Amino acid sequence: MEFDWYFFWDRLVNPGDAFLMALGRTVAMAVLAMLLGLAIGTLVGFGRLSRFKLLSGLCAFYVWLVRGIPVLVLLVFFFSGLAAAGFFRFSDLTIFGITLSASFQAAVIGLAIHEGAYMAEIVRNGIQAVARGQIEAAKSLGMGTLMVTRRIVLPQATRVIVPPLGNDFNHMLKTTSLASVIGVQEIFLLTESMSAVTFKTFELLILVSLNYLLLTTIWNIVQGIIETRLRAHELDEAVSGWRQSMSYYLLGRAGADDRR
Repeated sequence: MEFDWYFFWDRLVNPGDAFLMALGRTVAMAVLAMLLGLAIGTLVGFGRLSRFKLLSGLCAFYVWLVRGIPVLVLLVFFFSGLAAAGFFRFSDLTIFGITLSASFQAAVIGLAIHEGAYMAEIVRNGIQAVARGQIEAAKSLGMGTLMVTRRIVLPQATRVIVPPLGNDFNHMLKTTSLASVIGVQEIFLLTESMSAVTFKTFELLILVSLNYLLLTTIWNIVQGIIETRLRAHELDEAVSGWRQSMSYYLLGRAGADDRR
């Protein structure tokens, strides 16, 4: 079989409305799942450090349980398993004129719950990276727990949390392809459907791979700029503001290369 270059370039330049919609759905699913996973992970991460044994034990159980179950199993469980058992059935939902399909909702929740378990460990490690002496010093100055968390712990923990968080989002962009199993019309499922019609399987799989590569490359650049901004005080030259951080990272100056 010969590679159909005409078909390849035509689909690359003119992907079509259906593919662009699927691409937008892929990005939206990844962003929503990541934000929800971050919220879950932050709560569970703080819960794991709680002095209340029952709470920390429940949070540890959640992390242990979810990290031991494959993402694909979680997605099928939420979409089909709960409905089969009669506990809950997802149905299409319309918000501000945008219809969220049942499978899309199940995918976002399944991915978020899976991501929350990993984010919990990242958040916990970030909090524990803050020197205990700084927390004690802040308390000795009369700061309450919430103020210590907001002004001492979170700013420093964020610098530790952002790099692995960015890597997780990079992974999330690719993991969304698993949602095709429960019928979410993202780019991989659409590619499979087009392949069944056109029989251009090889060309289409290369195209969808390029799209995932483009998404992860864009995110890598965004992540590098964010990390440069957060670590501006550690750089050799003065960098202030997002514009200078972007310039510093994109020009590949000393220190920025290490984070690519």
